[in-house]
Amino acid sequence: MTVDIRTVGIIGAGQMGSGIAHVAALAGLNVVLNDISAEQVNNGLATVNGNLKRQIAKGTITQAQGDEALSRIKAAPDLEPLGACDLVIEAATEAEAVKVKIYGAVCPHLKPEAILATNTSSISITRLAAATDRPERFIGIHFMNPVPVMQLVEVIRGIATDDGTFESAKNFIHKLEREIAVAEDFPAFIVNRILLPMINEAIYTLYEGVGTVESIDTAMRLGANHPMGPLQLADFIGLDTCLSIMQVLHEGLADSKYRPCPLLVKYVEAGWLGRKTKRGFYDYRGEKPVATR
Repeated sequence: MTVDIRTVGIIGAGQMGSGIAHVAALAGLNVVLNDISAEQVNNGLATVNGNLKRQIAKGTITQAQGDEALSRIKAAPDLEPLGACDLVIEAATEAEAVKVKIYGAVCPHLKPEAILATNTSSISITRLAAATDRPERFIGIHFMNPVPVMQLVEVIRGIATDDGTFESAKNFIHKLEREIAVAEDFPAFIVNRILLPMINEAIYTLYEGVGTVESIDTAMRLGANHPMGPLQLADFIGLDTCLSIMQVLHEGLADSKYRPCPLLVKYVEAGWLGRKTKRGFYDYRGEKPVATR
């Protein structure tokens, strides 16, 4: 059974959740945004507002479109308002235990035909689906960061995901005017299966003293025509997220080529997680980023 998705619930108002809310509201859908505190939901709404203003200033959208999009997003202080949603997307931190706990709390509120999706970038869809009351109506819808800018969405079926859920998810993404890449349910899917080992290798290159932070990033920007260097990109993604994806790859595929670099582990242990903590492979506390190695 396909579902006409008109109201979307989003659990997690951080960078990814607020971005999904932004593009869904701009596409004319109603959005219910939830997080563990009213403060975090308000922060998410402020992010959406700021990003919409940026698009208005660039002339990408009109003031009227921006105002209308913002008016479509409703803050949900608890999970109860998600009962009205046709699709609920969990966009919480990349930790399986956290996600499973959310499903246990939200499933009793959902209508029977509602689809539950995860924005996980690496965790098994089949395993997450098994922790819900609706494995047939569970699917991976993985947006790229930053959501308002990136055109790709990975769609991943679990072993139990039915055809109606798959078609509904694809129709939803088409409404957002995004491109779809269908991936099989293997660790890290397509984008991160290729991207994160490259970033990990860049960190090994730094760890082994082959080059400095700046020389590695310059080499890949100018030598491989990448829009940003791998270490700069790691800081943007978050080094904790990079590490968790490498751990999923290493554990799920049992191949030593996916072993997280010890230097990546060290940075995460130090709490230097990249842009969000103001320090990672670059220090962001000054006027412009300065390499930390």
